[in-house]
Amino acid sequence: MHIWTVTDWKKNLPNDTSRRTGIRFRYEKSVHSEVKRACSQFAIWLRTQYYFPLRVVVYVKGAKYIKTKDGENVVGSFFEPFSYLDEPYIRIATGDYDELTSVWGDDNALASILLSLAHELTHYYQWINSIQLTPTGRERQATRYANYILDEYSLTREHP
Repeated sequence: MHIWTVTDWKKNLPNDTSRRTGIRFRYEKSVHSEVKRACSQFAIWLRTQYYFPLRVVVYVKGAKYIKTKDGENVVGSFFEPFSYLDEPYIRIATGDYDELTSVWGDDNALASILLSLAHELTHYYQWINSIQLTPTGRERQATRYANYILDEYSLTREHP
């Protein structure tokens, strides 16, 4: 079972043809141009490989961290609405890109950002398909699938 291709969401979402679908990106002006390029290319590939049955917007931030509702600083977060009538969203922090490139190099820094994005997208598929796991199980599954998705993507290009 590949949770990015499971169609259990058909039982959860209203059978409404006016529902918005797909994945969209919104970039802050402070986001590095290379990060924006890499995310845009990744998005193009994602749209050809996977279906997003309910619109998910990815907000790419120029800050090093994002503060969650409970005050925790993280590099990525997924907002999971209470209702399937509302659209979820993802926030990704990319402000440490220059630091990451000096330590890991350009490709690995970009891969790290895309890995965070794939991790949060896995939470989207867990939510939309009503996959019930413990918090630890959710994170393990998200990490495993993020690695799988990025490995799959890496077969299509030389650089992120």
